[in-house]
Amino acid sequence: MSYLALGSNLGDRRAHLDRAVEALAHTLGIRVLRTSQYYETVPVGGPPEQGMFLNAAVEIESDLSPPELLEACQRLEAEAGRVRTERWGPRTLDVDILLYGEQLINAPELTIPHPRMHERRFVLEPLCEIAPELSHPVVKKTMRELLARERASLCGPRPAC
Repeated sequence: MSYLALGSNLGDRRAHLDRAVEALAHTLGIRVLRTSQYYETVPVGGPPEQGMFLNAAVEIESDLSPPELLEACQRLEAEAGRVRTERWGPRTLDVDILLYGEQLINAPELTIPHPRMHERRFVLEPLCEIAPELSHPVVKKTMRELLARERASLCGPRPAC
């Protein structure tokens, strides 16, 4: 199994995510198994004053190699009108490969697992919804444990945010 994160904060965010999931399901070599609900989240990093994000996680099976999957994800972003002008800036669609089975990849164009996924609540919440017992291959904690840790770090000693 592989896992992708989807996000959008420009235009019709829900439509961008819906089209991305549909396009993934129609991409040769990709089978969409599960999709989380959509979560509205505040932007992390990037320029101030950008709009709220809509985020989701998708579980897939794929016959594509990691570089081929990256190419397919970037093609979806381009088809959604994504323009890369500034790091962590607003975008119509962002599709990130979070995990590709148990593979570890550290190349200039692709890092798997996604290097910040374990500390990003906007990734962990939707991922935990569809795969709570999935273990991070480097951190060696489940998505449920990582989300609980992230919530605790953001909320302090209170039991819930």
